[in-house]
Amino acid sequence: MKNKVVTRITGTGSYLPGHIMTNDDLSNIMDTSDEWIFSRTGIKERHLAKDETTAFMAAEAGKKALEDAGVEAAEVDLIIAGTITGDYVTPSTACEVQEKLGAVNAVAFDINAACAGFMFAFHTAHAYLQSGIYKTALVLGVETLSKILDWKDRSTCVLFGDGAGAAVVCADGEKEKELSEGNGGILAFEQGSDGRRGMALNCCGRKNRNPLTDNGWIPSYVSMDGQEVYKFAVSTVPVSIQRVLDKAGLHVEDVKYFVLHQANIRILQSVAKRLKADIGKFPVGLDHCGNMSAASVPVLLDEMNRKGALEKGDKIVMAGFGGGLTWASAVVEW
Repeated sequence: MKNKVVTRITGTGSYLPGHIMTNDDLSNIMDTSDEWIFSRTGIKERHLAKDETTAFMAAEAGKKALEDAGVEAAEVDLIIAGTITGDYVTPSTACEVQEKLGAVNAVAFDINAACAGFMFAFHTAHAYLQSGIYKTALVLGVETLSKILDWKDRSTCVLFGDGAGAAVVCADGEKEKELSEGNGGILAFEQGSDGRRGMALNCCGRKNRNPLTDNGWIPSYVSMDGQEVYKFAVSTVPVSIQRVLDKAGLHVEDVKYFVLHQANIRILQSVAKRLKADIGKFPVGLDHCGNMSAASVPVLLDEMNRKGALEKGDKIVMAGFGGGLTWASAVVEW
């Protein structure tokens, strides 16, 4: 009987900075309140990095994921980090993590897909594993968003937090009969981009400075058209999820959990409504983490895993969406 390659999540990990900034704390430094923030976003608090770097948080999450999977760092063939807030333009965050973990046999690189970054990295690792090039990957979603926020702009800074999540993804050769009996790993995925609307969520990089220019460098911060991003999310994400369910031959009712990027509670509610799904199937982490961009999905997944919420055979949908504009969804059998 013909063998198939199955891509499985075999371990998860996460790291959140020790410093917690509550809505009340923010009200002491800007014109806002706990009621104003929570009623509009569902966020009560977020973790902010003080001494932690992006690479440090990613490495800590990676260590926990490797331990959970029972995998040694030297066994890792591939490290992909989804991030827009690396500590350096070069080296990449993934290369820094490789050094910190001692993953001497891995190839490492970053992916910039903003809030969909972990999912893009996850799908990329899946493609490498399916091709047979590699067998064991460490996939990271990590952000230190607090360093690219204008802390005088309450329309943006109250939304975001810092943190890192990780998943060990392995390729297993399984017989078709065994696959039909369950534990089928990644069942289907899809992703997309719409650069035409990309400036709805942006953060400008350093401008050109050379003898031919006279541009003084001014730090750039995250700028967002909240209404445009909201409309994009509530219209695109349900369609993406339905499309990936169709690919897997599943229905909304077959899914135990929808593990979505944690941008705003109203987006989660709208997606659930459009899918005609029970909102109880949408776990929430944004209340205590805020929007962590690429880190949202893997941190929430790790919290669920460590609470014992995920059981063998459970079918879950993971989805990320955000800057680019980008989106990505996957159906996974645990």
